[in-house]
Amino acid sequence: MEFYSSQISNLIEQLSRLPGIGAKSAQRLAFHILNMSEQQVAGLASAMTNAKKNVRYCKECCTYTDDELCPICANMRRNHKQIMVVENPRDLAAYEKTGKYEGVYHVLHGAISPMAGIGPEDIRLSELMVRLSGDVDEVIVATNKNLEGDTTATYISKLVKPIGIKVSRIASGVPAGGDLEYIDEITLYRALEGRTYM
Repeated sequence: MEFYSSQISNLIEQLSRLPGIGAKSAQRLAFHILNMSEQQVAGLASAMTNAKKNVRYCKECCTYTDDELCPICANMRRNHKQIMVVENPRDLAAYEKTGKYEGVYHVLHGAISPMAGIGPEDIRLSELMVRLSGDVDEVIVATNKNLEGDTTATYISKLVKPIGIKVSRIASGVPAGGDLEYIDEITLYRALEGRTYM
């Protein structure tokens, strides 16, 4: 039995396709949107459309940006000789919130997962290797502490070590199976400070 008109049902269905949004959350969001002014809804729709049209990968680190370089890569005060490799832009944001890391990043947009059919060629490893042909002293691997993250870290280490660049891995404090984006800033900072060389 249908409770809502087709327009409302469609809005709920579209919202429920977003990650982490179940049916009840989608319903709540749909009714919130319906209660917003037309101007607010237009602003929301415009922000989504503009982001989809204009946001692209940073030509240096592969995070999302609407400029050629993201603000971190464009900042000459950052240590461009130290690259922290993360799985996604949310992990980058988590480390930036610590306010303690002064290097730059490289965003893989995934992790190696043979079970899911994701190989090294499916993530941004080739772009990382291009960056490493420049003046780089250290690669800090800050992938998640789970099977996929560990597999990716080992693979990166095997690629980078022969080049003669130091490779380190974030230390304990990050629980096994934990996603970096959900870990507090102090724990992330301690994991960075206690990193081990691979």
